[in-house]
Amino acid sequence: MKLDGITSFVAVAEAGSISEAARTLRLSKSVVSERLVELERSLGATLLHRTTRRMSVTEDGAAFLERARRILREVAEAATDLAERRGTLAGPMRISAPVTFGRLHLGPALYPFLAANPKIEMSLDVDDRRVDIASGVYDGVVRHGVIEDSRLMVWRLAPSRRMLVASNDYLARHGMPATTDELDAHKGIFYTNRGIADWRFATPTGVEIIRAHVGLRVNNGEMLRDAAIAGLGIALLPLFIAGPDIRAGNLTVVDVGVRPTPEFIYLAHPEGRRPPAKLRALADHLKAAFGDPPYWEEGIV
Repeated sequence: MKLDGITSFVAVAEAGSISEAARTLRLSKSVVSERLVELERSLGATLLHRTTRRMSVTEDGAAFLERARRILREVAEAATDLAERRGTLAGPMRISAPVTFGRLHLGPALYPFLAANPKIEMSLDVDDRRVDIASGVYDGVVRHGVIEDSRLMVWRLAPSRRMLVASNDYLARHGMPATTDELDAHKGIFYTNRGIADWRFATPTGVEIIRAHVGLRVNNGEMLRDAAIAGLGIALLPLFIAGPDIRAGNLTVVDVGVRPTPEFIYLAHPEGRRPPAKLRALADHLKAAFGDPPYWEEGIV
C-alpha cells in the first residue's frame, strides 16, 4: 500500500470525481486512476463506485476513508514535528472561515503571516455554513459567535460587539425604538445561518429574546448590512461589518437600553489532538493583528 494511492483515494472521495481530484493534486487523470487501481488491488477491495458522471464511495471505501484521512493527517503531523524541531513553521494547514469576516479582516491579517512563513501550505475555505470541527477535516476553524462545543480547544482572537442598526430613512418612517418592547412593531433583517429569526439581549435578569416581524432573511453578512442601508428594517450586525457605515452615517445605532449577548471571534481546534506549532503561532498572530479592543470598533462607543 503506497501513500500516494491513499492520497489519491481521499482526494477523489472528497471531490466526487477523478478529474477534480487530479486538478487538486496537480496530476493527470491517468496517474490518479492508476494509483486508485493499485490501492484497491493491494487492499483486495473496491473502494469507489465508478459512473460516467460521478464517483461515490462504496461501503468498504467508507470504512477505509476515515482511517485513510487519519493516516494522511498523522504523516503530515510527523513532517510538521520534524520541521518544528528545526525551528521552522512548515507543512500543510487547512482552515475554514466565514465569508465576510474572511474577506474583510482575516485575509488582510493572514497574508503577512504566510509571507513570513513561506513553508506553510495554507488551504483556506471560506464558507458561512457550520462545519464539524471535531471531524478532523480542518486543522482550525475561525468562527464568530458563541462557543458551545466542549470537544474543541479554543483560542479567543477578539471580542465581537454587535449592535442594532438601521438607516436614517427607515427610522424617519417608522420611529426610533427606545426599549426592547418597542422592537415588536418593527421589521427585522435576520441572518439565516443562525436558525431562529430572533435577537438576544443580556439583561440583569438573564437573556431576553425578541422576535420582530421578518422583513428579510439572508445568509450573508454584507447583504444584511446592505439591506439595512436600503431601509428594509433593523439588523443586528457585528461591528466588523457595520463599523465603517456607522462612522460614515449610513447606519444609525438603535439603542434599546440593553446590549446584545456577547460573542467572540475565535479559532477552534479539535480537542484530543495536539495543535501544531504553526496553528498556535497563527492564533497569536491574529490576536495581535486584531487588537483588544479590535481595530474595527475604533470610534464607536
